Parts: sequence; C-alpha cells; structure tokens
Amino acid sequence: MTLQDQIHDFGRRARAAARQLRLCTTEQKNAGIRAMADELLAAQDAILAANAQDLGKARANGLSGAMLERLKLDPKRLAAMADGVRQVADLPDPVGEIIREWTRPNGLHIEKKRVPIGVIGIIYESRPNVTSDAAVLCLKTGNATILRGGSESIASNVAIAAALSRGCARAGLPADAILLIPVTDREAVRILCGMDQFLDCIVPRGGKGLIETVVEHARMPVIKHYDGICAMYVDAAADLAMAESLILNAKCQRPGVCNAIETVLVHSSVLEKFAATTGRALLKNGVQLRCDDRALAALTPLATNNQQPATSIVLAKPEDYRTEFLELILAIKTVDSLDEAIAHIEANGSHHSDCIITADETAASHFLAEVDSATVYWNASTRFTDGGEFGFGAEIGISTDKLHARGPMGLEELTTYKYLLRGNGQVRG
Repeated sequence: MTLQDQIHDFGRRARAAARQLRLCTTEQKNAGIRAMADELLAAQDAILAANAQDLGKARANGLSGAMLERLKLDPKRLAAMADGVRQVADLPDPVGEIIREWTRPNGLHIEKKRVPIGVIGIIYESRPNVTSDAAVLCLKTGNATILRGGSESIASNVAIAAALSRGCARAGLPADAILLIPVTDREAVRILCGMDQFLDCIVPRGGKGLIETVVEHARMPVIKHYDGICAMYVDAAADLAMAESLILNAKCQRPGVCNAIETVLVHSSVLEKFAATTGRALLKNGVQLRCDDRALAALTPLATNNQQPATSIVLAKPEDYRTEFLELILAIKTVDSLDEAIAHIEANGSHHSDCIITADETAASHFLAEVDSATVYWNASTRFTDGGEFGFGAEIGISTDKLHARGPMGLEELTTYKYLLRGNGQVRG
C-alpha cells in the first residue's frame, strides 16, 4: 500500500467514525474520554519507553535544550496529561446547543443548532502532549481527527495515540475516531492537504514554514496563526512598577512561545524612568535589547554602568520590529503618542496578542477598540493567551484568522452550526 493509499484509507475510516460520533450523547463521549485517560496511565511504560527513544534520537541530532525539554515525558507529566484529559470530560459539551431559534409569520420554526465539524486534520511539531490535547478536544465535540506529529516525537505520538484509541474502543466509541499517521515523510502533509473529500478543516501547529506549506497546498479551510509578534505599549500614564512586572513575565517566563512579547513601545515622556527600572531588569535577566535611537541613548549607560556585554544593547534594524525572536531578544521603540503605538502595531504586528499598560481608562479603551488583534489586553501579561488560562480546558491552537475561530480555540471553536426548520406544509409564494 502506498503512503497515499494509507492516508486516504485513514480518511475513509475517520469519515465513518465521524458519522458515528455525531450521534453519541455527551455521557457516551465523556465515558470515552475518561477511558482514554485510564489507558494513558495503563500504557505508561510503553509511552515512556517510546519517549526515551525519541529523546535519544533528538540528542544525537543536536536538538536544543529547550526543544528537548518540550519533548520530554516522565511519570509526572504523563499523569498531568491524563488529568488534563479528564478535565475535558468535566467541561460543558457545546454540541446540541440551540444558538438561536425563532418562528416566522408563516409559522415556520427555525433553529440554529451547534454541531460537530466532522473530520479535522491536525499537523503539529515536537510536543507529544498535543496528541492527547487534540484528540480529546475533537472527541468531546464529536469530531474524528487525523493527527500528523513531528519527526522528533514520532514514537511517543504513536504510543499515545494507540492508548487513546484503545480507550475509545473500550467505551464503545469508534476506535477510528483518533488516527495518527505513523510516518514523518513530508509527503504525508501534502496528501492530507489534498483530502478535501475526507477532511473538513485542517489545523497546523508549528513554525511558520510548516504553516505556509499547509496553506499553500490545502484544499479545505485552514485555521492558523503564522507568527506571535506580540507588543506591549507603556503609556505615558503607566504604572512603571507594573510595567516591569508585566514585561518581564511576558518576555522572560517562556520566551519561545507564541504569546511571549517581542516588542515594547515606550511613550517618550516615561522613557528615562522606564530605562532605569524595566530596562535594567531586562538586562539583568539576560535579554538583548534592540532599540531605536532614543531608547538606545537612554539604555546604553545602564549597560556600561553595570558592565553588561557590548552586545546587550544594539541599534534595531527595521525588520527587528517584524520578527518573532522566540528567545531572549526584545525590540524597543520610542513613540510620542498612543496613536503612534497603535499604528506601529497595525503595521508590524501579527494580530495575535497586544497590551497597553496604563492607568488612563480613556487611553485603554481607545487601545482596546483600535488594536485589531485576536486578544487585546489592558494591564495584563500576554502570556494569558491560552485555552487553559481562558478556562477552555486544553486548546487546539490559537488562531489569528477572522472567520470561524479567533484567539485560543477551545471546544466551541471545534463546532459549526446548522439550521433546522420545522413546518406544517408551508410553501413559498
């Protein structure tokens, strides 16, 4: 059987499973989800052995420490994974919700009802926990899923998916509701992208190159975000102690994630104080600052006085304000007004997560209304752009699209709707 034949067979099986899942009750789905959690723990030895195999290959291939950390599983992380699966069983089921209903003057009754999407393809890199997150969210919403993970975690993903599939079958749900492509051949991505007869949508999670490849080849809707070029604007009325706390959290806690900030915009009236507080703290935390002329002049004495390396503060290039660094690098730009900050975000950002730090409610309201991003903050870290932090449970991803889903995608975003019309013989005149 060729790779294309194998993946097309997955598509047919997933489509059949989706038809069965569509008719399952919430109680049946929840029983399946809890069985999936049990099977993850029962398969601990096999999953951790597979993960050790992945880690060995990753070290031999020179994968970075940060990537190895994302890849690693241990009994504690596996238990947390199983606990996360069980938490989804406790979440409200959006399927079957009547979004709206009304009766027309002719007596025709119309319902707008939330239903599963059908079959969802998910392509992702590195982290094996995505396998369980994606599978359980899709199952909860009555969707079958075809998973294609990254080469770094292939053995882990195969072991996890097998356990989840056994859980489905044990609970009387179709085992084919969760199918994982067991090869890392890049051709598999192109085949999936061409399967619009089987897949209703596709969700890529990974680097910009992966997402561009999916968008280029997909014949079905793609839910995605390309970059996380997130910005914080320190307003003239900002509490600078708060600004320091928020910026350090949003940049330094986990610099390699999409909701970490890459740019700080500072109002010129507070630049000197900002440099002496937040600037100093960023340097102490090992952040390289790429600055415009005015910020460079304010911050350079700090590096000199604190014996920081000459490369810790450098003049920014234009492209630095349009770059997702994913490391301890931060672009800083001085602005003279709120509107200039908003214009900069519009021109250079990725419409992911942006924040204003200010005590001025009028300025905050203007920022919240004008910044056209999926999530817009006032006095809070952008690191909250996450399904779990929004109370959605696990998330399927974060979208910067504007149609269907935007921001962290939880259960609701894995549904669509249909109209149900009930009459008693009405005809159109």
